[in-house]
Amino acid sequence: MPFRSYNASRAVDAHTPGRETPNVGPGATGPPALDVEARLDALRRVVGPPAPEDREAAGALEDLAVAARAALAGGIAACRFYGGELQIRDKGEDDPVTAADHAADAAILDVLGRLRPADPVLSEERRPPADRGAHGRLWVVDPLDGTKEFIAENGEFSIMVGLAGHGCALLGAVYQPATDRLFAGLAAGGAWVVAGAPHGPLAHPLDLAERPERRRPLRFVRSRSHPDERLRRFADALGDIEEVISGSVGIKCALVAQGLADLYVHPVPFLKEWDTCAPEAVLRGAGGTVTDCAGGPLGYGKADPVQPYGIFAATEAARRIARPILREVVRGWIDPGGADGDDEPRVAWHRRADDQDSRK
Repeated sequence: MPFRSYNASRAVDAHTPGRETPNVGPGATGPPALDVEARLDALRRVVGPPAPEDREAAGALEDLAVAARAALAGGIAACRFYGGELQIRDKGEDDPVTAADHAADAAILDVLGRLRPADPVLSEERRPPADRGAHGRLWVVDPLDGTKEFIAENGEFSIMVGLAGHGCALLGAVYQPATDRLFAGLAAGGAWVVAGAPHGPLAHPLDLAERPERRRPLRFVRSRSHPDERLRRFADALGDIEEVISGSVGIKCALVAQGLADLYVHPVPFLKEWDTCAPEAVLRGAGGTVTDCAGGPLGYGKADPVQPYGIFAATEAARRIARPILREVVRGWIDPGGADGDDEPRVAWHRRADDQDSRK
């Protein structure tokens, strides 16, 4: 059934409707109760030790544990404000920031400063480091992805900590406090989820290759904001789809990594590096594909942290179906080549009021 005549009964909400209270603590009334070490231990057990002679793998796993620790610390700090006084202000048009954003940022930067003091950090809530493009390593942080969802108390927000190397996403951790799920991934080495449970955290791998290919309807995850013209045209061209509605780029990519959705596409030039680094690593580690909407790789450590061609995130089966369709739909918004034969895609779209995914 095409998008334009979509029956609301086929829309799937990724979360239970209504307010979702994070499992990490009682809002602003006291310190959250979250056993960080138990979750890190569960992650280490499911990942397993590297080969003794493989120093590179050992270093990557240590960095992954740092990313996970930082994301959990950010979640604890943010959720002290959940349901309480948020001290909301606007950074720009329709772009709120709260005390929770700043508290999460401080907690994450504290962990990275103690454990990886030599590495530069690019965070949404701080001035970009001057050496981010020259350094081989760059931590990329979104302290609270989904500030609007945090304010609405619907649970659809996450804390995201990624590590890029020489311009590529290497690894990342995405923590969703409302469901107490920590997603961790090595872009070239696997992905895992650690979920809170009554008798201790439970962890298991995320492996899309183990799931049978799903062809129709495609489960197309999108934000709660009304789809713009690009997404409407793309959804219409896809044909038979099932919407999965969720907030936060990190949560959307995690839904695909878990096999709960097939495709997430956001063809706008306003996503930033901190929106995509950690989710990209998790989804690629699970066996999915992540590019921009022109089919090129997402880059990190650029002079301008914008991801100008949006994001395309999918399972392999969905990629084969959706990529050719997207290529046709974005003609006129993205020109992948140009008349003079250069290979650099050009942006031909204009800012719209409903381009909201990266503007909280």
